[in-house]
Amino acid sequence: MARVCEVTGKKTSVWNNRSHSLRATRRKFFPNLFYKNILDKETGIVYRIRVSAAGLRTLKKKWVI
Repeated sequence: MARVCEVTGKKTSVWNNRSHSLRATRRKFFPNLFYKNILDKETGIVYRIRVSAAGLRTLKKKWVI
């Protein structure tokens, strides 16, 4: 499963590590993901989504959680 936020679309990004001598080696930056259970009020179904910390704040702001 890919590490992608289902709300914001954040995903793994690739950048460089830079040593003291400025030698570049590749590294990955992973999004801060959580599993969260979301209740659909119309159908009563609980969905388990993978959401980043920023996406979780967005859901709380929109009163979904």
